Amino acid sequence: MIYAGLAVAFLPALGALARSWSAAEYQTHGFVVPFIAGWIAWATRGRWGRLPRSADARGALLVALGLAAYAFGLLAGSATAEGLALVGAVAGAVWWREGGGRLRALAFPIGFLLFMVPIPLDWVSPLLVRLLLVVSSAAAALLPLLGVPVARNGNVLVFQDGASLVVAEACSGLTAILTLLPIAVLIAHLSPLRPMRRAALVALALPIAMGANLLRVVATALAARIWDPSTVTRDPWHSLGGLAIYAVACLVLLATERALRPSRVAA
Repeated sequence: MIYAGLAVAFLPALGALARSWSAAEYQTHGFVVPFIAGWIAWATRGRWGRLPRSADARGALLVALGLAAYAFGLLAGSATAEGLALVGAVAGAVWWREGGGRLRALAFPIGFLLFMVPIPLDWVSPLLVRLLLVVSSAAAALLPLLGVPVARNGNVLVFQDGASLVVAEACSGLTAILTLLPIAVLIAHLSPLRPMRRAALVALALPIAMGANLLRVVATALAARIWDPSTVTRDPWHSLGGLAIYAVACLVLLATERALRPSRVAA
């Protein structure tokens, strides 16, 4: 009953979260996160389902705190607060009805839900500006080594013939970071790596994402020398290029996980 009640109560929060996920490219992964968390919980049901159910009233307090945070989020119009309240209420409900043992067993899928919580815009804006400057500067330094001299004006790459290429928000690397990070966490969780190597894999997601994004910008600039910049920066080519680079980043992440596994010494 408590689960059904929370599901009904948080329907407006799910709507607010969906609107936030749709509003920015770097948050679209939020649509997938609940399904991944649900799949993990279902796949591990044999393990946590064998644990004894022992209701713990302390979970009711966490549910109450979650509902209070939810009310604040509704009044403030904050999808972030509503998302955090939802995750807290889910954890509290499991603790309350199932007990601490099952809560600990389900800690990963419940914690994974935090990746669906939108980041406040006030936090994103300054980070976005910094990332744009970093990737623009790196591209401006790398392109001359590939035979394409450019000058940089902020986040604009200017070629010798006067043509220019704007490094837009989609190429800042923020989307790559925020979408690759949950994948890295998921791979680390499923991997047989030791805790320190799992942490290293998650940490390496940042340079992998930034490197893949830099590759996207450089490849776009090189393509702009063959075709005009307006062609390579409009869909479907721009979106397809982004998907291809993201696939490369995922493959590099998987290869990194394999490389971090201890080598077996032949007898």
